[in-house]
Amino acid sequence: MSDADVIIIGSGMGGATLATQLAPTGRRILIVEKGERLQPSSADRDAEAIFGRAHFRPKEEWLDGDDRPFNPGNYYNVGGNSKFYGAVLLRYRREDFSPLRHMGGTTPGWPIGYDSLEPWYQKAEQLFEVRGALGEDPTEPPHSGKYDFRPVPDEPPIADLRRRLSAIGLHPASLPLGVDVDRWLAHGSTTWDAYPDTCGGKKDAETVSLAHALRHFNVSLETGCEVTRLLAGEGGQITGVEVSNKGEKQVLTAPIVVLSAGAVRSAAILLSSVDERYPHGLANRSDQVGRNFMNHNCSAVLALHPLRRNPSVYQKTLLVNDFYLTGGPNGEPLGNIQLLGKITGPILAASSPLPRPVANWIAARSIDLYAMSEDLPNPDSRVQVRNGRIVLDWKRSNWQAHLALVDTLKALLRKAGYPLVLSRAFDRRTPSHQCGTARMGADPMTSVVDSFGRSHDHRNLFIVDASILPTSAAVNPALTIAALALRSGRHIIETEFNQ
Repeated sequence: MSDADVIIIGSGMGGATLATQLAPTGRRILIVEKGERLQPSSADRDAEAIFGRAHFRPKEEWLDGDDRPFNPGNYYNVGGNSKFYGAVLLRYRREDFSPLRHMGGTTPGWPIGYDSLEPWYQKAEQLFEVRGALGEDPTEPPHSGKYDFRPVPDEPPIADLRRRLSAIGLHPASLPLGVDVDRWLAHGSTTWDAYPDTCGGKKDAETVSLAHALRHFNVSLETGCEVTRLLAGEGGQITGVEVSNKGEKQVLTAPIVVLSAGAVRSAAILLSSVDERYPHGLANRSDQVGRNFMNHNCSAVLALHPLRRNPSVYQKTLLVNDFYLTGGPNGEPLGNIQLLGKITGPILAASSPLPRPVANWIAARSIDLYAMSEDLPNPDSRVQVRNGRIVLDWKRSNWQAHLALVDTLKALLRKAGYPLVLSRAFDRRTPSHQCGTARMGADPMTSVVDSFGRSHDHRNLFIVDASILPTSAAVNPALTIAALALRSGRHIIETEFNQ
């Protein structure tokens, strides 16, 4: 007898949301998660512990393209990276689904258009109780419904920033957020961006998707269970999931296997699943597994006036998309601008060479923004597994567009009344929305899965996470992952359960 009807590997935004969609069918669903549940601790709101001592980062090392070890900053816990996310739940724009010319090249487009995903975006926004407003952002794609909750309110310095940006001709808009700000602040006066959610204040994969799924008797969660490889039998059927369960090796079986371990880990599991019939790993007839890795080009931009303090606690309520579809020298897209969670002295000191007194002075006055530009797919930007170790050779693309976005933003902030503007790019140690290593497509020779996440090579294998995104766009991917998971879940129900 099989261990379940469906095994889902990973409890992050993709896996947990898929489980929510499948749970009402009554089919036995087993979610296996490498990590454990985060438990409340004194480090939860301690910036020095989180950013200075890296208290929550796993003690693991990957190799970069030059074989140099680095700590990647991925998190292994129930809910995945969403436990630490900024709770931004933005839709891709309609234009992101078609080929789009950038300064660094042209994107390939998707095998589906925005309209195919729109109903699932709407369902995901309702599931995650997104706080937002329509009509503010000129790039906003069509919505079939409204947000059920009003936007998280601007704090006074951010309301002032909104007025200043509007006065110079920009279109600041409310960030769509999955956060209960009152519940979050009741447990500590900090932002939620990059802080662990142990109070249920964020609408993340654990507090929303997994909680919904586990209300059903047929859904179970196994923690501390690391998947090492998949096994394939005759005809390409996935016949087993090899795991290390709290140190004990075993093989789990189910008619349907879903890989939702994240863009890097999902690729690594497939590449590690070699045998005589599949010397290059599973789902890899196209030689695309691990390729086309994308990681947004991002910079922190700090705007300050030496005579104005910024006492904001959470800050992260605003975006500017005026340069999302244009702004380059020939009209090319530059990217998205949004607020960071409020940076404090300990955060700034931990991420820069500034002495603590200087960091404290800057943080007390700065408004902290996040400039994000699209990273384009490149087959040589890739994940590999070498002697059991993950090798991540990220080759940045479209960097000139990002530099142009940062320069444009800095000039506009000075015009808006912030005479001192500083910027710093994020490096490879910061996981800035990793995606693309098992991309979807219609052609099995150039893609890994179809538009529903089903493997071209193994009919009972689905991949439901950021790895299947054909492009990174220039928005946070969490809502798109959730929408794709809901869509894949409906497809599984209709094609596998209703036969």
